[in-house]
Amino acid sequence: MGQTQCSSQPLLFQDLDGREVRADFSGGRITSYGGGLLLRHVEEGRRILARLAECFEDHRDPDAIEHSVSELLAQRVYAIALGYEDVNDHDELRRDSLLAALAGKADITGAERARKRDEGIPLAGKSTINRLEWAICGDKKDPRYHRVECRPEEIDRLLVDVFLEAHRRPPKQIVLDVDATDDPLHGNQEGRFFHGYYDCYCYLPLYIFCGDHLLCARLRPSNIDASAGSVDELKRIVGQIRRRWPRVQVIVRGDSGFAREEIMAWCESEGVDYVFGLAKNPRLIRSIGKQLEQARRMFIRTEQPARYFRDFSYRTLDSWSRKRRVVGKAEHLRQGANPRFIVTSLRLAEFEARSLYEDLYCARGEMENRIKEQQLYLFADRTSSTLFNANQMRLWFSSFAYLLVSELRRLGLAGTELARAQCSTIREKLFKIGAFISVSVRRVWVRLASSCPYQEIFRAVYSNLNRALYPIRV
Repeated sequence: MGQTQCSSQPLLFQDLDGREVRADFSGGRITSYGGGLLLRHVEEGRRILARLAECFEDHRDPDAIEHSVSELLAQRVYAIALGYEDVNDHDELRRDSLLAALAGKADITGAERARKRDEGIPLAGKSTINRLEWAICGDKKDPRYHRVECRPEEIDRLLVDVFLEAHRRPPKQIVLDVDATDDPLHGNQEGRFFHGYYDCYCYLPLYIFCGDHLLCARLRPSNIDASAGSVDELKRIVGQIRRRWPRVQVIVRGDSGFAREEIMAWCESEGVDYVFGLAKNPRLIRSIGKQLEQARRMFIRTEQPARYFRDFSYRTLDSWSRKRRVVGKAEHLRQGANPRFIVTSLRLAEFEARSLYEDLYCARGEMENRIKEQQLYLFADRTSSTLFNANQMRLWFSSFAYLLVSELRRLGLAGTELARAQCSTIREKLFKIGAFISVSVRRVWVRLASSCPYQEIFRAVYSNLNRALYPIRV
């Protein structure tokens, strides 16, 4: 009771020209993220969350349901995209009429709730939202833990479908970037192991991207090789892509953690090209000894970094089944020699050594930015649930928040100064707009702050989305 009385008292600030300055939280239907309407505009055209809801089966009593699975999913994913990473946030967010509109609630004011105590609260609280995280957990025979059930294989397939639909015509070539990253853990989560390289307890999720498009986000324990499970994921993704685009050239790209016989042999047998980093060893370094000496002499003469390349065939002593093309980079920097190697199935006629390394392989660094974007700004690392599968669900929620923002960037921000902006910048400049919401029988008015400094970009994004998603309206 004391907390309630305290929160209702006005906050007194410094006087302004002899007048008291008071503040409280009695403004009514005001939202902090009026720009979230742009995300709903994307969703209405692409139906990403609507199809995600179709991957779930609801076993709850229909007569006792106030919040459908589709509404719960939308509420959770939109909240992540708007900057609210924790389920606990929803105990206050459930009052937000704009979030209710984004989630597809017809009653965005909560005036028609079944229970008197819920009147004025249109959305679900943390306990109800939390049930979604258990959708792939527990015993299916136990209704307490399995009232909402998801089909993981359909979620995996949807991620690839969204990518395929983003292209009006099949591309001639696509590059699939594979990478593993650390997801540090600070509790006793299921599947928690210490990883020596990252020097912490963590998960080791596997990501597969094609450009900005996220195709796979698979949570894994960290007591495995970085490449573990990659072949299974590539089989699934490449098979789905080729059913739609049978003639597309597929190139798989990754760091030295993926230069494994199993992956390369599978690629060769399936007509998939690859370019992987290759861990250096004395044999490889001797192979580019002449080029390293040339680079050293050039550095001494110019005092500028120097690099030369050598293209050669190479086979390990026992782990590889055949010889493969390797490109060695002999580089000398101020710190000394910096040899690097890559292994590839691509022929010299397709890529000469320097172009293969500098233009194709080094471009994989952009994928690391996408992973960082999802982990830092869309909270993919908030895997604090006790159960491993519940944390996989959290990773998927973050992934679909990324899909929405990425589609907004691809379709809406093209040609604007924010065309390559990261999720955090998009949120700060386009979503984080104060707005007053008024509701009548015929309209929902969202009156955005008149002082918003990015009004012109907002209007440009709206126009771009209309042209891309709703051409008939335009």
